[in-house]
Amino acid sequence: MPSRTLPTFTKAEVESHNTATDCYVTLGEKVIDLSDFVDSHPGGGDLILEYAGKDVTEILKDEVSHAHSDAAYEILDDGLIGFLSDESTDSSLKRRNVNQATLNGNGAANGKATGALDDEGRMVYEATGVGSAEDLSKDTDLVDDYKKYKFLDLNKPLLMQVFFGGFSKKFYLEQVHRPRHYKGGDSAPIFGNFLEPLSKTSWYTIPILWLPQVAYGLYLSHEGLGNLGVVAFFGLGLFIWTLLEYGLHRCLFHLDQKLPDNRVAITLHFLLHGVHHYLPMDKYRLVMPPTLFLALATPFWKLAHTIFAFNWYMGTAVFCGGVFGYVVYDLTHYFLHHAKLPEFYQDTKKWHMQHHFMDYENGFGVTSRFWDRVFGTELIMTQPAPKIVKST
Repeated sequence: MPSRTLPTFTKAEVESHNTATDCYVTLGEKVIDLSDFVDSHPGGGDLILEYAGKDVTEILKDEVSHAHSDAAYEILDDGLIGFLSDESTDSSLKRRNVNQATLNGNGAANGKATGALDDEGRMVYEATGVGSAEDLSKDTDLVDDYKKYKFLDLNKPLLMQVFFGGFSKKFYLEQVHRPRHYKGGDSAPIFGNFLEPLSKTSWYTIPILWLPQVAYGLYLSHEGLGNLGVVAFFGLGLFIWTLLEYGLHRCLFHLDQKLPDNRVAITLHFLLHGVHHYLPMDKYRLVMPPTLFLALATPFWKLAHTIFAFNWYMGTAVFCGGVFGYVVYDLTHYFLHHAKLPEFYQDTKKWHMQHHFMDYENGFGVTSRFWDRVFGTELIMTQPAPKIVKST
């Protein structure tokens, strides 16, 4: 009986690892990663790739081709990463595809919240590889993670790995939405040089930097609008922000499937939002760095004063309302990840955490679900997955 400390893989999962940089084979029920051996194979890498994702038991014994030595089997044992799942076992023990609706009696949003039940009957979501908010804070074994997925080595600066990794868009999106947690809750290196501090921002920087600017802008607006005018146009800006929050999150940060399949687009996606889904509990990359905020806010400043070209004060008040909305959003985002919130905020926290661990293609509102309801991207608030009792 194989050790259950190693993961199990379905046949389809093994078959999907069939490239020169991501090559699995099976030897009976053993799943073996030969990615690092492809280029070293004495007969050439093409011979291994011919069996990528397939079973090699017969070809290893084939006298006509080449009966392999004990040394070959030792190499295979060194690459052992798991075992084929027994798809014929009792349904209480096997891993199986399920839909979230099966678990809680509700229709999952767009039917995307699919996953598998592990041996303890715990839900593991297919899109993310985790099953609960608690899983987001479990330290990732950095060495094993890199060996298994061949994506990013969290011990090294990430940005150049993304740029030079040669990842397809499909592979990149699959991996970047599988959350990892850097050891001890520290921040993984992005640049690995003098630019590193620019990628990190403490949550309190946001109100310290931007609330005085909002207050000053409202003071100036008051000169031309008076109390009622300032309140009205500030409120308009705040309302516009709620739509921007949803729109930016859905249409820019989660461009995902419409992302061009090239290294520049993938790297920009990673910097803008991909790193947050890859390392969702990194407390220094939960709020927007001031430099990035300035880059995104400047066009909106110009847009506000173009629309209200007839009245500079109106444009300023609207812009200040939008910036205030952004500050509330960034602080809310941080505290949803890293604070124990009052009871009335628990649903909001659960909502956002499910966006990370269950279904990143829905639930784009952070401070409000209003626009998710309007545009049909609501998440179904799940109940804990039922436990499955193993038969004895």
